Amino acid sequence: MLDAVIILLFVVASAGVGFTSVDLLPVEIHEQISNIEALRWLAGGFASVIGLAIGLVAQTTYRRLELRIRKTPIEVILTRAVGLVIGLLIANLMLAPIFLLPIPKEFVFIKPLIAILGSVMFSYLGVGLADTHGRTFLRLINPNSIESLLVAEGTLKPSPTKIIDTSCIIDGRIEPLLETGFIEGQILVPRFVLQELQQLADANNDQKRMRGRRGLDILNRLQELYPEQIIIHPADYEDISTVDAKLVRLSQEINAILLTNDYNLSKVANLQKVSILNVNDLAQAVRAIYLPGDTLELKILKLGKEPTQGIGYLEDGTMVVVEEGKDYLGGSEVRVIVTSALQTAAGRMIFAKVPVLV
Repeated sequence: MLDAVIILLFVVASAGVGFTSVDLLPVEIHEQISNIEALRWLAGGFASVIGLAIGLVAQTTYRRLELRIRKTPIEVILTRAVGLVIGLLIANLMLAPIFLLPIPKEFVFIKPLIAILGSVMFSYLGVGLADTHGRTFLRLINPNSIESLLVAEGTLKPSPTKIIDTSCIIDGRIEPLLETGFIEGQILVPRFVLQELQQLADANNDQKRMRGRRGLDILNRLQELYPEQIIIHPADYEDISTVDAKLVRLSQEINAILLTNDYNLSKVANLQKVSILNVNDLAQAVRAIYLPGDTLELKILKLGKEPTQGIGYLEDGTMVVVEEGKDYLGGSEVRVIVTSALQTAAGRMIFAKVPVLV
């Protein structure tokens, strides 16, 4: 919407300039032209085309500038703003005596020229100093805070904001992750994600309805437990139809991390340079690593491919193939020794054997 407004302003302004510029032509030319109104409309149309081209360039430049500002840390924006204000104040204080000097009328244009050049120079100097020494400005805000001191020195960086998607809420594993403190910073729940959960909860399909209600229950519980960390974000994009595309756009605009367990969404977001925290990848990474010689306690649940093999499962779902495990089928837990492990496309598989009693 804003892009269209910017382009429209340039088109209208250019058309107005072209329309009124005909009146600036010499009187002789006006007398030679029989239809001056047609010339005005022609000049306005030609100028509007030029305005359209300038508007497109201005709109592209504005979007690039906006994206760059969004990616700039807030402490950098704050210190640069302070440096700019200080630079302008110094420029006014130093240039004030110049305006009191008597200057001949033919050189009266020098005063505003000096004022402009001086303001630009000191403003640039203030912003440059803020980039160099601006971090220490945070010490003035709260000098007794160790966290503020570390942020000011660049040792500590603020935790980035996370945006959670619908599948991650319904999954439910976000709750124990928050309880254990492994996820820091604010977690934004976009309004369009809430709408998707509500649509699932109102669906005719029993399975979808159950998933939607589960997600809403989990979200309500998280908001009660972590009211300062779970934030409902009002952003929405009417020009984008899918929730996944909206999540990627919002993550790009506020430079946030996307929290999901959707494999396809993770791949699409990575292609668009959006940082991802995939709960499935985390679960895979924290699985216990068993080496040959380690012992396990598990229950043999079914027979394996070989006549003497038995198969059991760990708590995380990893399949364990036990040699000579047939005799323990359906019984109590048995202690086995790991002999090897195999990583396949379907997951991890562990091979073990029942120790021989001497």
